[in-house]
Amino acid sequence: MPTRTSLSKTLIVLLAATSALGPAAMQILLPALPVIKATFEVSTEVAQLTLSLSMLAIALGTLFFGPVSDKYGRKPVMLLGLSITLVGSIFCFLANTIELLIAGRFIQAFGAAVGLVLARSIVRDVYAAQEAARVIATLVMVMVVAPMLSPALGGELMLRLGWEYVFVVIAIACVLISLLLIKILPETLKEPVPFNGVAAMIGNYVLLFRSRAFCGYAFCVTFVSVLFFSFISAAPEIMVSVLKRPPNEYGYYFVMIAIGFMAGNYFARHFGRSMELNRMISIGVIIGVTGVSLAIALQLMGFQQPIALFAPIAFAVCGNGIALPNAQAAAINEFPRFAGSASGLTGFLQMFFSAIAAQMVAVIFNGTVYPLLILMLSASILSLICFNLGVRVSPKVSA
Repeated sequence: MPTRTSLSKTLIVLLAATSALGPAAMQILLPALPVIKATFEVSTEVAQLTLSLSMLAIALGTLFFGPVSDKYGRKPVMLLGLSITLVGSIFCFLANTIELLIAGRFIQAFGAAVGLVLARSIVRDVYAAQEAARVIATLVMVMVVAPMLSPALGGELMLRLGWEYVFVVIAIACVLISLLLIKILPETLKEPVPFNGVAAMIGNYVLLFRSRAFCGYAFCVTFVSVLFFSFISAAPEIMVSVLKRPPNEYGYYFVMIAIGFMAGNYFARHFGRSMELNRMISIGVIIGVTGVSLAIALQLMGFQQPIALFAPIAFAVCGNGIALPNAQAAAINEFPRFAGSASGLTGFLQMFFSAIAAQMVAVIFNGTVYPLLILMLSASILSLICFNLGVRVSPKVSA
């Protein structure tokens, strides 16, 4: 089977777009939730299922597509996932009940999970750990920034054409990405891993969990993601209810968060060749703890302006941008032969715990910003602890 020593810039951009498809499809419908609630005459909790069950579907999809691609190859499984996403999008567009819409969203998100898993697996197939971290940094940046922009696109589509047409955009994206992948994506899997059903799949995951090094890095990724997703899920409500600012200002301040993450990603890519992976992760998680701690300190000192919250959190998210791609690369590097399974399990943990955190911030909200910040500080400290566990077993991850 032919192998590659590098990926073209065009292919890296295409893989980044594929990895962003799931999160973007999940969040593009956010502005339409009140309209969906009114259209189908359902409660807020039922309408919210179109979002929360999408996160669950992505988590489950990451578990499925990883090991299947280890057996059958990255390219056919990538195209399978995109086909499922296309079917789910058409299902959503034609849905005339809330139950059908929720089912379509689940199918759509399950298929879209393929990009989250296989983009990283393809990178790890081609590159050694150090260089893979630099490429994964690009994937992560697009995966995070694109969902930040997708609600604005969804809002415009809803106003001009109707909320159903957000699914037309996702369907068109699936078709275009699939056609380009068919043309330019080579098969990167060097040695297929036997796939003997669900029992064998579970066995692979048990093997991964038995590695303290893998668990250390994977849970570092998980809690770094919890820090980020808990903030973006709670910040709109805090902006209005706690900081007493109009909803439209949230978008302006949120630009700081996007800039912080992109700055961290730039650092990870720029210094990826000269700085050892574990040192990069260490810098990132320490910045995360420092940023959240600073936000708490400013609140205790009585600074209630939005800038006093968003600026230190942007600094913490900058640390996320440094730590996330390097910890992902280190986790997958522990089991190169099972890169699909390792990437899938890491993605599952990332989305599963982030979904729990997103719901938890709503439950613990008490009219102040402190429950959110305490949750974020706990997550940042846990990411540091998990990272140290990984380093203790795998002291140096190198190319």
